[in-house]
Amino acid sequence: MSKLLLIIKREFIAKVRNKSFIVMTFLSPLLFVGIGVFVGYLSQMKADQKTIAIHDETGKFVNDFKSDEEYKYVNFSNVDVKTLKDSIVSESYEGLLLIPKTTNNTTLQKGIQYVSNDSPGVMFVEELESIIAKRITAENYQTQGLDTLKINKAKADVAINLTKASGEESLKGLNEIKIGIGGAFGYLIMMFIVIYGNMVMRSVIEEKTSRIIEVIISSVKPFQLMMGKIIGTSLAGVLQFLIWALLGLTAMLILSSIFGVQMGAASSPQAQQALELAQKEAGGTIQLYLKEILNLPIATITISFIIYFIGGYFLYSSFYASIGAAVDNETDSQQFLLPIIMPLILGVYIGFFTVINDPHGTIATVFSMIPLTSPIVMMMRIPFGVPWWQIAISMTLLFATFFGVVWFASKIYRVGILMYGKKPSWKELYKWLKY
Repeated sequence: MSKLLLIIKREFIAKVRNKSFIVMTFLSPLLFVGIGVFVGYLSQMKADQKTIAIHDETGKFVNDFKSDEEYKYVNFSNVDVKTLKDSIVSESYEGLLLIPKTTNNTTLQKGIQYVSNDSPGVMFVEELESIIAKRITAENYQTQGLDTLKINKAKADVAINLTKASGEESLKGLNEIKIGIGGAFGYLIMMFIVIYGNMVMRSVIEEKTSRIIEVIISSVKPFQLMMGKIIGTSLAGVLQFLIWALLGLTAMLILSSIFGVQMGAASSPQAQQALELAQKEAGGTIQLYLKEILNLPIATITISFIIYFIGGYFLYSSFYASIGAAVDNETDSQQFLLPIIMPLILGVYIGFFTVINDPHGTIATVFSMIPLTSPIVMMMRIPFGVPWWQIAISMTLLFATFFGVVWFASKIYRVGILMYGKKPSWKELYKWLKY
């Protein structure tokens, strides 16, 4: 055991003293904030106004197109179509909308064309279609002798108010916020499993190619060396996550104090008073959303995140360590990495496309129990409220699978760590399991 602790200590100190580790620990949150600010800045930038030429032979639609900051509509109904098309080729205009003159609206709605050098955006085309369809529909009403004024008055505009069973007001889009929070934690787990797993694999390959491994295993067992590398690197990762969690909690406290949202029970008089005040004041929606976020099971999310990170990392790092022991360079490892990464990608896919619609459905529940996908899928389900026994079963299966996988991985590690100059195949790895 003392030898294992020495290896863990060596790996941990080597990682945390690394300059890149220190820099990225404190720089990564700033990078995420900076990227968010930059994306927000880009989204507010105004694009150049594009000029759209309209050739309306019917004369009925041209006035329905209103110019805005993005598109400028110009009436060229009196200009020859060939001349306008030549202008499009020379890029004098972004596009040309051709509305032919026909005898009936059925023929008209099939004969409209949009001419441009580049393919237009989907939203832009849908907007053009909506404007034209609205005018044709109104004419069809008149042709059929229908009163458009009565039709418009008869239209209903339904807005469903969301309320919890306790009587509190709920918010639209809350599920999207929950999946965003769970997805962020799940994606972090996937990303750092890959990062730290590759770190373990590179460390094994480096020691193997430099033949240092031959000296090391003369003093320790290969299994101890593999576990020492996995645990030492995972402890460095947990330390990094704890620092990020502390920074995130500090930022949340600052935001809550700025927007006047109290952390605590929603049923308290102070919280109820703050909710009523937020509803009356301008910008109260921000406080409501912050309040809903603070009412999420933050402690469960944080603790589960750490446990699933450790369990998921242990499980996948066993694979990475085995691959590192089996190959002589990173190039040879590519054929073995795809089967490892695919379950992680599947977990993200299941999370974003299934959990958001049915977080407690069969598919989401099953994949939150399967060890290869549970660290990601379960983290996406927890913000929606998951029974404690499901979390307990999922965690138990995850760590039980880790112990089973590490037993098989240690066999590959034990043989592969001393193999040089030969590219292993899947068949070769299977033989090593029998030694």
